Amino acid sequence: MNLIIKTLSIAALAAILVTSCENKKTEMKTERAESKLAIKKVIQNNNPEKGKNVPNNLVCMVNDVYMGKEQIEVPFEGKMYYGCCNMCKEKIPKDESARYATDPHSLKKISKADAYIVVIGNNNEVAYFENEENYRKFLEGNS
Repeated sequence: MNLIIKTLSIAALAAILVTSCENKKTEMKTERAESKLAIKKVIQNNNPEKGKNVPNNLVCMVNDVYMGKEQIEVPFEGKMYYGCCNMCKEKIPKDESARYATDPHSLKKISKADAYIVVIGNNNEVAYFENEENYRKFLEGNS
């Protein structure tokens, strides 16, 4: 009898673990879909002019896209980064590429939290510059 109860308990525990893993996968897919949907809505409803400097707090620094509305604050190592969803919030502290970019003019690695951010693409993609002067020099060099 005890063997049957133990076997049933193990089977029930295994079922719970499998269900939990499947729920986590579904949750992650949902978060990714929500992030993509948020980006699409911004692109459709709020296209800033290309070349326009935009505030850091309106940019998803994981997706490198101007979102046009206040993003989720993610403090890390004394700096403030921004993301559009919980997946971004989790990724910023773990993934250096979410926090750093290369200035297209100087080719220096810079913190996105300190960057001069400019919309560069038709889909609100952004570029990160060390400062406005580097952005201006970049424009002059690529005219």
